[in-house]
Amino acid sequence: MHIKIYQNPDELGANAAQFCRDLLNRAIQKQGNARLLLSTGASQFDTLKHLITLDVDWSKVEMFHLDEYIQLPETHIASFRKYLKERVAQKLPVPFKAVHYVNGEGDVKANIAALTHEIRKSPIDLGLIGIGENAHIAFNDPPADFNTREAFIVVNLDDKCKNQQVGEGWFKTIDDVPKQAISMSVYQIMQCKTILSCVPYPVKANAIKMTLENDLTNQIPATILKQHGDFHLYLDRESASLIDAKKYQA
Repeated sequence: MHIKIYQNPDELGANAAQFCRDLLNRAIQKQGNARLLLSTGASQFDTLKHLITLDVDWSKVEMFHLDEYIQLPETHIASFRKYLKERVAQKLPVPFKAVHYVNGEGDVKANIAALTHEIRKSPIDLGLIGIGENAHIAFNDPPADFNTREAFIVVNLDDKCKNQQVGEGWFKTIDDVPKQAISMSVYQIMQCKTILSCVPYPVKANAIKMTLENDLTNQIPATILKQHGDFHLYLDRESASLIDAKKYQA
């Protein structure tokens, strides 16, 4: 595990974007292409803002993402497909080699089967994996399923997760948040060659404290990231405010 702490979200995002650029370019140089897994939400704003400006041959990058609400139209402000199209795909100088959106509309079972077929063709080179206020990864709320070997699963969202979505401005009330979502499983997330978690903001401070100060437990899903062989955690001063930074930084 490698932890870096920056002064603010923008500095975090700029450095995270450079990390992503370098890794993607190494993968392209080595194997002719790269596979990138993106997460969404407010914590990813600065990283993605900087990443789309950097020198990467996006025509050789295949993009996946983590999750999407069940039966939420893509036109809704909270749609993760809308988020990624408007903030990333449509702003690149050249299109991605391919994109594989998680689609929660229509035949969910068929959508999951198609995604599973694509993601298991070869490993993901880099996964950007956010950590939620309840320490979830993707929409794997506690107690997360650490045992399933499915690539994508349908999950029920807990109230802490729903409140986070309201707090970030995606929905007006908790009752407006869909009850279910398609989520990449914990197992599939852990198959990424490299995982980078960008986690700014004071509302994430307790989740970071719980993640770093507890052993592996599905009640704190993000604790499993510490089991990964190449896990990088980027924090800002506020998200790191409840931990002893000297203990975790090399």
